[in-house]
Parts: sequence; C-alpha cells; structure tokens
Amino acid sequence: MGDIYRALADPTRRALLDALAAADGQTLFALRNALLERGLTPTRQAVSQHLDVLEEAGLVHVRREGRYKFHDLDTRPLREIPRRWPIP
Repeated sequence: MGDIYRALADPTRRALLDALAAADGQTLFALRNALLERGLTPTRQAVSQHLDVLEEAGLVHVRREGRYKFHDLDTRPLREIPRRWPIP
C-alpha cells in the first residue's frame, strides 16, 4: 500500500494517471505532450521516472510493440484503499 500513496502524492504522477484514464495505451511522447497541455513541463527523463514509480505501485503496466512502449492504466491497486478503510 505504501507505494500507492507515494505514487499518488505527486501532482505530475496524478496528471499522468488522468491522461491514461482519458486514453489508455499511450507512449512516453504522447504522455509528455498531455502533461504539456496541462501546463506541466517535465523532461522525457522525468516523465520516464514518474512512470517507473507508477509501474512499481502497480498503477501502470507497460507493453512493448516493436520499438514502442505503451503505458496502460490499472486501477486495481486503488481498490485496496476502501477495503482497508471501509466507509461506515
């Protein structure tokens, strides 16, 4: 659970998750452009590092097709939050 909170704590990572929720299966280039549209200006390396944190938390899965890497959102880890702290 700790990795999920660390991943969600950063506004750039939350913006990446928003971009993937809008359109799954995006490349690093497309995700960087989505961040630029939101007024964020990270480098490609910074976006890659943010995606690594999201992948470690299980929120993003990467699939390769040829020389491209596509990133897909996985919300299953978020379902653990209400299981751990159910709303009465």
